[in-house]
Amino acid sequence: MAKAKTVYICTECGGQSPKWQGQCPGCNAWNTLVEGLAEAPTSNRYAALAETTGLQKLADVEAAEIPRQPSGISEFDRVLGGGLVPGGVVLIGGDPGIGKSTLLLQALCHVGRQRKALYVSGEESAQQIAMRAKRLGLDAGSIDLLAEIQLEKILATLQNHKPEVAVIDSIQTVYSEALQSAPGSVAQVRECSAQLTRAAKQLGITVILVGHVTKEGSLAGPRVLEHIVDTVLYFEGDANSSFRLIRAFKNRFGAVNELGVFAMTEKGLREVSNPSALFLSHHSEQVAGSCITVTQEGTRPLLVEIQALVDEAHAPNPKRLCVGLEQNRLAMLLAVLHRHAGVACFDQDVFVNAVGGVRISEPAVDLAVLCSIVSSLKNKPLSDKVIVFGEVGLAGEVRPVQRGQERLKEAAKLGFTKAIVPRANAPKQPIKDIEVYGVERLEQALNHLRNI
Repeated sequence: MAKAKTVYICTECGGQSPKWQGQCPGCNAWNTLVEGLAEAPTSNRYAALAETTGLQKLADVEAAEIPRQPSGISEFDRVLGGGLVPGGVVLIGGDPGIGKSTLLLQALCHVGRQRKALYVSGEESAQQIAMRAKRLGLDAGSIDLLAEIQLEKILATLQNHKPEVAVIDSIQTVYSEALQSAPGSVAQVRECSAQLTRAAKQLGITVILVGHVTKEGSLAGPRVLEHIVDTVLYFEGDANSSFRLIRAFKNRFGAVNELGVFAMTEKGLREVSNPSALFLSHHSEQVAGSCITVTQEGTRPLLVEIQALVDEAHAPNPKRLCVGLEQNRLAMLLAVLHRHAGVACFDQDVFVNAVGGVRISEPAVDLAVLCSIVSSLKNKPLSDKVIVFGEVGLAGEVRPVQRGQERLKEAAKLGFTKAIVPRANAPKQPIKDIEVYGVERLEQALNHLRNI
């Protein structure tokens, strides 16, 4: 028997090379070539699709509103953009044991009460899934279960059974007999995801794919996997915390950067109705270095506590450390603080933390970071009823941020009575129960803090 030919396949673009190279010749990405088996030429699997494709005028296409199917979990629906879309393909990734299978099993049990639902498991046996459903107290009597990893059998089941929602757990375990490579290889993941996506579009089935992640935190497999699907979700969580976050990084049917918050309990994942409470500490008395800000996650405003610790440096190079924030931005803000407010930290160690393990990427927290640093340096606590948000520029100006009115209303709803915000975000009509101070410069914001 002839030895199978070995090639090297790029995990980013799927290109092939006869020998290993440090850089992919197709997309110029570094260290992305992995060893695989060369595939034998096969018949054109897309010939039937090409024959049925026809041209039509864009004006003749009816732009109807896409109906949504609720999953029964409102936080999951929020991230999806309102619910499940018929014919849509969702890819959800996360660390092992984070709760992906638990969430999808809970959602399918809700969906299965009114619509046909199918759970395809390639990692667990039917007995293991039944034990999980029993442990979570779920009514799984209406869920159809298939323990299979062969793509052709899965496609035949979808064609014959015609469920409205199908979960494939996971895409890395599925393989096609048309390819020689092992399950989880670049070629298998690309081909299986493409075939499942085509079946979802043709049959109008909502398909949810579970994906593994690498040690770097990105989805395993070729990058084209994220381009094929309609929605990409990431399931995040700290191993030392019971809270879980779902973020949407791509969504053809809704907004991106949406956030869903869950708590892991003995009965599965429970929705968190007030996620702002997760990221706020409850101090018995006011402490220095703490400042409350409002960050925007998609359409949802979240109140987050920013903590800073400024201490005398005992080394020639003072430390600058951020947790949950961008470290390079901290260095820039400290330079602005020195130049435009006269507060020097060149001989101080500065540590900044976003409470609750949340990661903040928007610049709207700049002003809150500087206020917490000044509070810790002066050892003067800020009022626990004041919130601060705004972007700080290199010239010391305080710039407006998006959705300022929604941030203020969320703060007022949670009992905050004072707010220091950019002048452009100050409301024209007073907001009930909260007093707003609009500022244009960093110095003005620090002066208001001293007087509050």
